[in-house]
Amino acid sequence: MFHKEGYKIITIATIIAGVAMILIHRFLGEGILNTVASIVVLIFYVLILQFFRNPKRKTALDDQTFIAPADGKIVIIKEVYEKEYFKENRIQVSIFMSPINVHVTRYGMSGTVAYSKYHPGEYLVAWHPKSSEKNERTTIVLENPTFGKVLYRQIAGALARRIVNYAKEGIEVVQGTDAGFIKFGSRIDVFLPLDAKIEVKLNEKVKGGEQVIARTSNI
Repeated sequence: MFHKEGYKIITIATIIAGVAMILIHRFLGEGILNTVASIVVLIFYVLILQFFRNPKRKTALDDQTFIAPADGKIVIIKEVYEKEYFKENRIQVSIFMSPINVHVTRYGMSGTVAYSKYHPGEYLVAWHPKSSEKNERTTIVLENPTFGKVLYRQIAGALARRIVNYAKEGIEVVQGTDAGFIKFGSRIDVFLPLDAKIEVKLNEKVKGGEQVIARTSNI
């Protein structure tokens, strides 16, 4: 299954790959050049397909948990001052997505979208310390009675040139469902309450839509 944000690019890639294969066989004939060129085209096409894949995930709905909003590797777990919305200290958990990861963004918890804002910006590499403040990004705050408010931020990377965000202020969302997409390399920052119990470790690989990254203490 492919994400709807990839339909146009996949269609274009299919046409380009098909035309390229016809030209290769017409002008290069038989031989090593034909084989090498065909392999290059095939690799390009497969990479496009795998980037826009949208695997189904089984989310165990639980208002006491915040699940990973995306696939990737945990690169930051620390207490920071969140200055855009909360203006107070929060626990930041950051997930880095490489180009080979699934790039679908999923809602980490059920609730109401309390805040949603797009910020234009630069395209520093996603692991750069300043990418959270300087890169193109969107900031979304989810709220429910059990967990309270949690902010997550979609951040474009050096290759990412478009962030898709479906979260609109005031709508009700369901944990694990499709929240958007980031194209070609990126990062997700999550800002949790200081008393949240963190369930992941640095450098751990997480699975979006399923794996719990934090639990609330409001029980």
